[in-house]
Amino acid sequence: MKKLELEIIALSHSITQTNSYAVVLGEVNGLRRLPIVIGGFEAQAIAVALEHMKPTRPLTHDLMKNFMLAFNIDLHEVIISDLQEGIFYSKLLCSTDTDTIEIDSRTSDALALAVRFGCPIYIYENIFEIAGVDKSEKTESTGDTKKVATSALSTAQSNVDLKSLTLEELHTLLNEVLEQEDYIRAITIRDEINSRK
Repeated sequence: MKKLELEIIALSHSITQTNSYAVVLGEVNGLRRLPIVIGGFEAQAIAVALEHMKPTRPLTHDLMKNFMLAFNIDLHEVIISDLQEGIFYSKLLCSTDTDTIEIDSRTSDALALAVRFGCPIYIYENIFEIAGVDKSEKTESTGDTKKVATSALSTAQSNVDLKSLTLEELHTLLNEVLEQEDYIRAITIRDEINSRK
């Protein structure tokens, strides 16, 4: 089966499901997009890696990467391999010095690991034909597709209007949410601080 390479282009609240997020994958050198609904924890894990944030303690996906590296296991690629009843199935293509194996994975976990390992993400063309959407069909542009839309992730979660806070208050709030390991919200606060510089 023919594989197409994808890249993560956006991460935002899911429009279709409350308390969920959507990761949008884009076809490399193409216009088609693939939105996938994922949970909040997985969205946070992906956002932390995309933003190169360093948690005070390893997150689950960081632990998995460290475990794999400790035993000389390399992640070569992630393949979105199936779609059944609206659920995407993925495989991790891993290798050691002597063996190569495919490991079944939830797609959200596979994406979180792919970002950490810097490995390519693929999908079989027949699945992309079914679930992908063509960006050229939309009339509204979303702007820079390479910039991950992390600021949308936690704006709705925050009870505080960040624009009304002073820089000092923002820095204090940023430290508080980092201590709570709420990295999604931290990205939003950091973006607000950076917008004032």
